[in-house]
Amino acid sequence: MARRGKKKGRPVSGWVVLDKPVGMGSTEAVSKIKWLFQAEKAGHAGTLDPLASGMLPIALGEATKTVPYVQDGAKVYRFTVAWGEERSTDDLEGPVTNSSDRRPAEAEVRALLPKYTGVIMQTPPQFSAIKIAGERAYDLARDGETVDIPAREIEIGRLDIVEHGADKTVFEVECGKGTYVRSLARDMGRDLGCFGHIAELRRVEVEPFTADDFVTLAELDAARFGGKADEDADEAPVDFSAIDALLVDTAAALDCLPQVAVSDDAATKIRLGNPVIIRGRDAPVEAEEACATARGKLVAIGAIEQGMFKPKRVFVG
Repeated sequence: MARRGKKKGRPVSGWVVLDKPVGMGSTEAVSKIKWLFQAEKAGHAGTLDPLASGMLPIALGEATKTVPYVQDGAKVYRFTVAWGEERSTDDLEGPVTNSSDRRPAEAEVRALLPKYTGVIMQTPPQFSAIKIAGERAYDLARDGETVDIPAREIEIGRLDIVEHGADKTVFEVECGKGTYVRSLARDMGRDLGCFGHIAELRRVEVEPFTADDFVTLAELDAARFGGKADEDADEAPVDFSAIDALLVDTAAALDCLPQVAVSDDAATKIRLGNPVIIRGRDAPVEAEEACATARGKLVAIGAIEQGMFKPKRVFVG
């Protein structure tokens, strides 16, 4: 029997709440962070287009098990719509497909906002990752095909005007999973009879993270190399304590779940896959999902049934 190869990298866990710069793809950003931390495993919670900047939560190690909870969280974007042109990609990347000399007044734009607030139907852009008959829509669009992408239900918590000018309007939107901000720009432009596309897009929040959790590549580089050039980093032993201090704890992604504190003995049983009785006056009796912690460290995600915690996904202590 062939022996399993040793995992490459460190078993480091936690969240990097990266302030992604314009021009960097999400996959590229994950690779960079994984390399900086020399992590065994990494993944992101929600793609951010190369032309967009802002919050890209990247999970390392055990935190990858909590990615779905962050992906489902509400997101806040600040974006600029340039009026007068519609583009094939609904942003600056694609060629102009429709144009107009008309420009909307602020009152017209403001009057339109209720239509785009609450639960609405939205058609994703032609250039999107939506799968059509097993193929990505953006691959079909790049081949010159126009595909029929069905509208789907999304939820907009709020949509506000931040600033309005002659040729553009700056908005801030709080939205749920699956919302395409590019589609908002396209559809509002059509409704206003002037066309529109995204000129600038920045994600400022991904629940439960906020701008206070942001870290830049420059800050990570400085912590990792301490002023040494990247190319010299592999030539000498590295102290990872400075860069590890910039991680957000894995459990932060699970603030949406009931928290149950357990003893060290109970934690050991849970990590072996065994159910334990939940003690304490305020302990929940029933919960479809909850997380167990011991000494403030995440132990497992599981269900609570009749006062007993039953682990579904355990975390290495």
